[in-house]
Amino acid sequence: MNTQETILQLEELKLKGMAEFYKSMQSLPVNEWPSIDLFAARMAEAERQYRSTKKTEMYLKTSKLRYNSMLEDVYCSNERNLTKDTLMQLMDCSFIGRAENILIDGKTGCGKSFLACALGRQACFMGYRVEYFSMNKFIERIALAKLDGTMMKVVNHIQRNDLVIFDDFGLQPLDNNSRLALLQILEDCYMRKSVIVTSQLPVAKWYDYINEPTIADAIMDRLTAGDTHRIELKGDSLRRKKQK
Repeated sequence: MNTQETILQLEELKLKGMAEFYKSMQSLPVNEWPSIDLFAARMAEAERQYRSTKKTEMYLKTSKLRYNSMLEDVYCSNERNLTKDTLMQLMDCSFIGRAENILIDGKTGCGKSFLACALGRQACFMGYRVEYFSMNKFIERIALAKLDGTMMKVVNHIQRNDLVIFDDFGLQPLDNNSRLALLQILEDCYMRKSVIVTSQLPVAKWYDYINEPTIADAIMDRLTAGDTHRIELKGDSLRRKKQK
């Protein structure tokens, strides 16, 4: 069997990482090739790295993150009420493994969505499945699902994620279907998955925003129970600073 046939067979078997490694070895003289054991080990590692990269690319695509932000680009200062120590505690995404939530509030333009998306992107790189929703799009999606009878399908799809991000909580009124869907998602995520919520409203006002006492009690209980991380961003709008 010649080299090209071997490469084609590897690709047909969907061992593309191995195929690429084998191709790269063709540029070296045969006397510089590693031993058979080392060659096999490097091929296996090449395949593992290829699959890991493809998995990350898929998770980033399906996450639908609003910003292509990274934690290294998040501005930390005492004035913002966000320190590097706080960020470092979240950087390894172990909060997801512990099923802990993150609640971020602050004035418009202070970087809430940027921070949430940076955490979501980091989670994708760490091998977690993530999905981002702006609340207005979430409400629209639930309304359409109610109309076409796919509500449980949509809710079940969202629940399959390891981390769900709800951005701009409080900008648009919740209708009853949205409240119930949100409660169902939080109920199924409770102690199993993590949720990040960002809002211009202080967390203390979220209960009033939900505007239905029984459901509000249940939603807030699931959001704030346990070791929930609270981040209250302060300072002027970062957008206005960039414009200046």
